[in-house]
Parts: sequence; structure tokens; C-alpha cells
Amino acid sequence: MSQPLSIGLVQAAARHHSARDLDSFAAEVRRYTKTYPGVRLLAHPELHLCGHTPDEDPEEVMAAAAEPLDGPRDKTLAALAGDLGIWLVPGSVYERGEDGRIYNTAAVYSPQGRRVAAYRKIFPWRPHETTASGTQFVVFDMDGYGRVGLSICYDAWFPEVTRHLAWQGADLVLNLVRTPTVDRAQELVLARANAIVNQTFMASVNAAPPDGIGRSVLVDPEGRVRAEAGPEPELVLTDVVDLAEARRVRAYGTAGLTRVWDPFAQGQPPLELPLYEGWLDPARWREGLGG
Repeated sequence: MSQPLSIGLVQAAARHHSARDLDSFAAEVRRYTKTYPGVRLLAHPELHLCGHTPDEDPEEVMAAAAEPLDGPRDKTLAALAGDLGIWLVPGSVYERGEDGRIYNTAAVYSPQGRRVAAYRKIFPWRPHETTASGTQFVVFDMDGYGRVGLSICYDAWFPEVTRHLAWQGADLVLNLVRTPTVDRAQELVLARANAIVNQTFMASVNAAPPDGIGRSVLVDPEGRVRAEAGPEPELVLTDVVDLAEARRVRAYGTAGLTRVWDPFAQGQPPLELPLYEGWLDPARWREGLGG
């Protein structure tokens, strides 16, 4: 059994990469939790803590802001989540990996003050983004609520990402976004499409101006928009959802009809996938789902 989950999607402009702004961020999060005391999961946009001003070189900012995953920033954020007793996704940050490369990484902190997940963006927006690419799909369990998957901005354009997260049992996919361009209109379509074809909740949380154009959205497993923001400069888009709804839709079908995880007959041969030089194996199709 799962209980209803109160979600807060923070649509706000990015903060500068400094210790002072990290303190300001903590104060902001505390203010949100006082204003919305029921929120259990608070998620921020892509690179929310690694902003830069127009006169700064983005590459220099990236190098200056990058820290090891377990650096001082990590400890501060973990302590903040623990102090407030919330699930905190502070947006993605620049992470300096053990290999010396810089990644665009989203971390998740539990109400117990621990980092429970970290996801490196698999599909940077080439050629504009120069961070290294991640290689793993990441989900984490929220005890009593359900399973959540992580993706970052451009990842949503690649169906393999959300499909793998759903296959790993994600009831909700958090897509952390920093889109200031006109293709936000297409991203909203993708949020609904990814929700429909994978039968999972999709939360697309975009930055506010000047870093993004807002229009954050929460979509249910049948593709219905539950909550949507405009281009407001700062807001917290809230809703209360039961993540078990994703499992119900998978079991009984979209509109009580379409069950996208049940396409294979017993003994059907694998489907060759030339693009991947591999196969879609019916025996594995449902193997990880809901596990």
C-alpha cells in the first residue's frame, strides 16, 4: 500500500555558484516548507545551484562550480533535507568525477539527511553543452510512496531514457529542465507522450526567466495534465498524487484498455533491433517492471 505524496515543483531562476547562494538556497527551501508544510518531495530545475551571469564564461563557471559528489555542497544539502524532514532534489549540479571530467548530475536527499541517488545526464544538448555523458539509468525508492526515476532536460527527447526508468519500476519520472527556448512547446508534448507510452507520472520542472521560460507541468500515467504553470518568475507548482496509480494503469490499461507492457504472446521470438545491434526479448520485457 502506498500513501498520497505531496509534490512541490519549484519553478525559479538559477542561483549563482557560491557558498553565499547556497545559504540563500537553504533559506529559500525553508521558506517553501513553511508556506507548503505538507510537501514531502521538493524538486528544483536543472543546474539550479550553478547559474551564471551574462558576463561570465559558462565554461569557466562550470569548472569553478564543479565539486566531487561527496564534497562540501553535498554535505550541506543532505543536512538541509534531514533538518527539514523532506525529500529534496535541489536540481542538477556540476559534478567533478573521479575521472576528472565534469558531469551534469542530479542528486536526491532523504528526510534522514542522506544522499540516496545521483544521476548523470546521459544526453547533454550537443554542441551547446560540453559536460560528459552519464551511462546509467537511476531510480530510487521513497518508502511508503513508490519508486521515482531521474532524467535531465534533453533526456526527455530520447524515448529510451523514460522507457528504461519505467522498466525499472519508476512510478514517477522527475525531468529537471532548464529550457529558455521556443521548443518548450515540444517538451510539453513529450512530457505527455512519455507518460502515456510508459504509463508513469511525469514531472517536468523548468527554470523561470531568465534561465528558462517556465511552464512546468505534472502529468498522470494516462497523459492527463494534473498541474501546469505559466511563465511566472517564481512559484511552487503543487499537487498530491498516489503513485500507485501508475501500477493500476499498467495492470488495467490506459482508459481501462491499453496495456503497453503486455504485447508479447508466450513463446514469441525476440524482435531484432538493428539500431541497437540487439534484440527486444519478450522474456525480459516485464522482468524489471515494478520490481
